[in-house]
Amino acid sequence: MRLDGVGKRYGLRQPWIVRGVSVEVAAGQLIRLEGRNGSGKSTLLRVVAGITVPSAGRVSGRPTTGYVPERFPGGLAFSAREYLTHMSRIHGLRGPAATAAVGDWLDRLGAADYAGSPLKTLSKGMCQKVALAQALLARPGLLVLDEAWTGLDQAARGTLDAAVGERLADGGVVMFVDHQQARLAGQVSQRWQLGGGEVRVLDGPVAAAAAGEPGVAGPMALIELTGLDAESLKQLAVLPGVASVSRVPSMNAGDRTSAHVTVTAAQSDVILRQLLSWDGVHVGAVRCE
Repeated sequence: MRLDGVGKRYGLRQPWIVRGVSVEVAAGQLIRLEGRNGSGKSTLLRVVAGITVPSAGRVSGRPTTGYVPERFPGGLAFSAREYLTHMSRIHGLRGPAATAAVGDWLDRLGAADYAGSPLKTLSKGMCQKVALAQALLARPGLLVLDEAWTGLDQAARGTLDAAVGERLADGGVVMFVDHQQARLAGQVSQRWQLGGGEVRVLDGPVAAAAAGEPGVAGPMALIELTGLDAESLKQLAVLPGVASVSRVPSMNAGDRTSAHVTVTAAQSDVILRQLLSWDGVHVGAVRCE
């Protein structure tokens, strides 16, 4: 996907919210947008997602897109399941495939018990789960998240973190805004800093730490693992919050191995829960660094 001279303003006599954004976005990138309130983060996300037409320039090569807005219109005259079924059709899913996708995401996000309830009767947190489900139904190649973790319970936040990892592992692009600086720390490929109508593209958290910027990666933890096979090593490397994976020489024969994994402390509980659910994988020790 590529942005060529992209700009947005709301009227010919109005100031530019963002202007002159030219950048190529490679597959498998996790991109965080940063800036003060009113700097244009949400506006640029809407343009990238195709929700808003740019006033200048163009976005090319946009893949199938899932978009979670900052504010989900929860007053719609549908039940949660009806709305998601409708959205699955828009995404090109039909019949059993649509039913399976809707049921899967309702289950994963802990919203199955409320599937038949009208959206207008649901809490903000439950509506946010529906917003996430509609964005993830079709396994999008581009996932755009505008404060998508806000209002979610801890389990749903972990599910969203895992979904981000899945999109990246499939070669997708994830772009997000979040007020928590530690969110997905250690996994960010690029940071887009917005201010004064301009966008400055920086490398991820490693470059930021070298430049002396505080609070980017945050405290880390080391997890010792055994019983990893080639597939689990691949999945482990792209989990949100995993900063590095180092194989440990083992005397045991077979196709499984041991590893030391460095993770952000903020994500360590979520990562541990996922690891404990993997067949054959054992957690030896966890240490703060």
